[in-house]
Amino acid sequence: MTDKDRKVAYKIYLYLGALFITSLVVSNLIFQKFFYWRPFGEISVYGASLFEISVGILPYPITFLITDLISEIYGKKKANQIVTAGIFASFFSMGIILLAELAPAIPESPIDDETFRKVFALSPIAVLASMIAYLCAQYVDIAIYHFWKRVTKGKYLWIRNNFSTFLSQFIDTFTVVGLLCIFGVLPWTLFTGLVISGFLFKVFIAVLDTPFLYFFVYILRKRFGLKMGEEIVLDI
Repeated sequence: MTDKDRKVAYKIYLYLGALFITSLVVSNLIFQKFFYWRPFGEISVYGASLFEISVGILPYPITFLITDLISEIYGKKKANQIVTAGIFASFFSMGIILLAELAPAIPESPIDDETFRKVFALSPIAVLASMIAYLCAQYVDIAIYHFWKRVTKGKYLWIRNNFSTFLSQFIDTFTVVGLLCIFGVLPWTLFTGLVISGFLFKVFIAVLDTPFLYFFVYILRKRFGLKMGEEIVLDI
């Protein structure tokens, strides 16, 4: 690979990292709004309505698509680096929100202190729960992805993409909903419904993103002349 190609590869890696971190931070900021996703009509389990989903779940599956793409093209080490950077970015964003909450609003402010607190007051708790779930899920996702990559010798991309994502998404959903219930952010009556509906939604998105992963992997392999299973080694 030429120096020019390596620079292009590094820029793509940075852009993927930016998309990953943005999706992660935004999902933590908007999580308090919920909506109904009812592809099969209204269903309830143990009295809890299924398919009540936080809007924070919308950008989150993008993070798993990006880590799978980075894992495939750049390797396990670079994927783990992006995950670690996402943790730092999330906690840093919460620090800014806490600082903003301490600053009193002026009378002419379009958003008063009460409204600001109502929107963002639970964000630090949500981030703590999300980060614990995030750590477990993302590192598990990357580890399983590379396990299947070794087993299949770089073939059958759909197997490692979906198998790694299904398990990691269940861990993420179960952990974050459980912690939010423990911290009192959500009532326990919503636990079963949110876990099942959140997991099914993520599985649905994971299946849909498989063609996109194939497409982007194909483009990058062709651009950099990579063989099946071959990875770009970045010095930085």
